[in-house]
Amino acid sequence: MPDSTATEEANSQVQAPFESWGRYPTYGAKLLPLHWQSDFPALTADLHNGALPVGMGRSYGDVCLLKDGNLLVTTAMNRLIDFDAETGLLTAEAGVTLAQILDFAVPRGFFLPVTPGTKYVTLGGAIANDIHGKNHHSAGTFGRHIAQFELVRSDGSRTICSPTQNPEFYSATIGGLGLTGVITWATLRLKPIVSRKIDYEGIQFHGIDEFLDLTNQAHDIEYTVSWVDVTSTGRNFARGVFMQGDHSTKKDDLKPSPKPKLVFPFEAPGFALNALTVSLFNTAFFHKQIHKRAVALQDYEPFFYPLDKVLRWNRMYGKRGLLQFQYVIPWEHAKEGTIAILHEVAKSGLASFLAVLKAFGDVPSPGMMSFPKPGITLALDFPIRPDKSFPLFQRLADMTLEFGGRLYPAKDAAMTAPQFQAFYPQWQHFAQYRDPLLTSSFWERVTQNS
Repeated sequence: MPDSTATEEANSQVQAPFESWGRYPTYGAKLLPLHWQSDFPALTADLHNGALPVGMGRSYGDVCLLKDGNLLVTTAMNRLIDFDAETGLLTAEAGVTLAQILDFAVPRGFFLPVTPGTKYVTLGGAIANDIHGKNHHSAGTFGRHIAQFELVRSDGSRTICSPTQNPEFYSATIGGLGLTGVITWATLRLKPIVSRKIDYEGIQFHGIDEFLDLTNQAHDIEYTVSWVDVTSTGRNFARGVFMQGDHSTKKDDLKPSPKPKLVFPFEAPGFALNALTVSLFNTAFFHKQIHKRAVALQDYEPFFYPLDKVLRWNRMYGKRGLLQFQYVIPWEHAKEGTIAILHEVAKSGLASFLAVLKAFGDVPSPGMMSFPKPGITLALDFPIRPDKSFPLFQRLADMTLEFGGRLYPAKDAAMTAPQFQAFYPQWQHFAQYRDPLLTSSFWERVTQNS
């Protein structure tokens, strides 16, 4: 439990840099660890400049930053509270990571209902950003699988939120960017599995039409995602590998995953990732699959989390960091919008080799501010080149708006206030549920002059 000196200790904290995964921007803030569910709001008494709950900092931009403010770090609040092996309902504190959940759940025959491309995010962060995965067309977003959670406000009120109990705060908090209060614990509905393995198939494609055909053919397959080459032009334009899979139904050993041992050892020089090196990588990646179709029984780790094998892989983008850009464009304009944006990226000469293309389904999210909607989503990341990157991102954001799409706040460090407010016209309604103490650099940036 917090002692009587909690506020004094909080005020004595000095500012420290807290990086997002993109490492841009970098802001100083007071880091205030939450150890117990009762620490908030007592820890923030008499503090100034606002506060923001944060987890592992795996958001790419400034949604997990608060310049000169107070970051309430939840990662020490990571206890498992209850588990029902019959229903798969797991209750845990908000600072537990998806990796810790998997270590507990997989040996017991359960898996995450939805997972992003990294397991090093907290339960609270997954809710706050209403994360999505390779199975959006069948399972929807992470928030759909949250049965309930406790929300603590800065006035000390504690509220249980679920689809039927305080549904407004339930909806505002899922995808609410950590601004409605501090989630202390949540109950997640896990899914049963009998094997660590995935029945995997990789299929080469050329162009958006082939991608769309494969997407339609894979309607009944649980997981689908594509890597796409955004550097090639001409007959190789929009070539890629369509990756699909289902959990294996053949019973197998459900042991926990080994801990990663590889660490990206240094800050890569700024020139390492350029149009030539990324083009060579993309060509090699496309052709490493010798045949058009490849079938394998694959462990879930490389299928879901290929980059987690190397810790601190963001160092390969150099000290300036990286910008990530992710849009969703609705089906009405999805094909033409995606082709136009891919042409714009190829024309820019900027290098992105982690380009992920997939389809969102029509399963609605419970989140008021959730990002996914039916259509095509494309995620790109680029090493920061100040003279080129930001102008490109503004053009891409404007194009996304023209095609009726929107950007993902968890991946953003560049969209303007007018762009955000056009992407999310419901933001003012959402603002009614924001805790008056809580804010973020992202929120200040995209709601300025309003």
